[in-house]
Amino acid sequence: MNNATLTYLFDPLCGWCYGATPMLDRLEQSGIALDLLPTGLFSGAGARPLDAGFAAHAWANDQRIERLSGQRFSQAYLDNVLNVRGTLLDSGAATLGIVAGGLEDPRQRLAALKAIQHARYVGGRDIVTVDGVAAVLT
Repeated sequence: MNNATLTYLFDPLCGWCYGATPMLDRLEQSGIALDLLPTGLFSGAGARPLDAGFAAHAWANDQRIERLSGQRFSQAYLDNVLNVRGTLLDSGAATLGIVAGGLEDPRQRLAALKAIQHARYVGGRDIVTVDGVAAVLT
C-alpha cells in the first residue's frame, strides 16, 4: 500500500497544468493521494486582459503542450476564448470552483479541475466568471 501524498500547486488557466492532467490520473491510479491546491496565479493582481499578443503567445504554447502531452486544444477554444477581445484572463472563479467542488470530499477537486479545463480547452467555453464555472460544475 502506498501512503504517499502529492501536493499539486496549479492554476486552472495554465495550459502547462492542463497538459499535466493525464499524469495526475496516472499518479492517482497508482495509489498516490493527490492534494490539489489551485494557486490563483492568474487572479487578482495576476489577472490580465486577453489581448491579441497574449492570445498568440498562449496559442503557440498550447500547440507545443498538445504535441508533448496529447492534451487537445480545440479550434473552439481558439475562436471562442483566445480570439475574443475584452475578456480578462482571470482564474479567480475557476479557482473558487475547484475549491468548492472539493469541500465535502477533497478528492473531488480533480474532477472539478478536469471539467473546467475540458470546458475551456476543448469546449471553447470561457470559464472566467462565477456563472460560467457554476454551469460547468453543475
